[in-house]
Amino acid sequence: MATYEELFENNRRWIEQKTGTNKDFFLELAKDQNPDYLYIGCSDSRVTAEEVMGLGPGEVFVHRNVGNLVNNVDLNVMSVINYAIRHLNVKHIIVCGHYECGGVKAAMVSKDLGLLNPWLRNIRDVYRLHKAELNAIADERQRYDRLVELNVQEQCTNIIKTAALQLTYAAEGHPAVHGWVFDIKSGRIIDLHIDHERILRDIKDIYNLTGS
Repeated sequence: MATYEELFENNRRWIEQKTGTNKDFFLELAKDQNPDYLYIGCSDSRVTAEEVMGLGPGEVFVHRNVGNLVNNVDLNVMSVINYAIRHLNVKHIIVCGHYECGGVKAAMVSKDLGLLNPWLRNIRDVYRLHKAELNAIADERQRYDRLVELNVQEQCTNIIKTAALQLTYAAEGHPAVHGWVFDIKSGRIIDLHIDHERILRDIKDIYNLTGS
């Protein structure tokens, strides 16, 4: 693992690498950003965003938090979503969870975790919504894996509940919302095939914010 001092040397080498193939790389990067993707992922240090997607600087707008949650009272994630949709005009929003998620496991431990309690309760709520399915899974690891998937699904639904998503999608036909799980053991991205339009129809009676 790199020392603190080595980080600056790594940065110098990275600059040399980028400018070696394109001397104006950073001048072009500084002009603006125009990403097609918003990525909402977990803060876990083992899970990257651009690297696993094969994208470079300026190609994906990133937000990360413990458990890749989209909580409607979290001004941080709500600000990111609104900015990405209304100002960056992203075409796709991806919620990416991962197997072996410490946040998901911590949420299911019967223990006082202090400040984490209200945050992780959002994952407990996902378990409550899908309790019958999850309790029917005998193997604990498989149960956690399924909870990871269901948590991603519920966070995608939370994005679809927002006014920014609904109004922009109605007017422009995007962004589409996608749910992924990153398998740490294989490095593979798994598409959960979230049916964005079906969810939008299903929640319309309660969560419609378009005025139509």
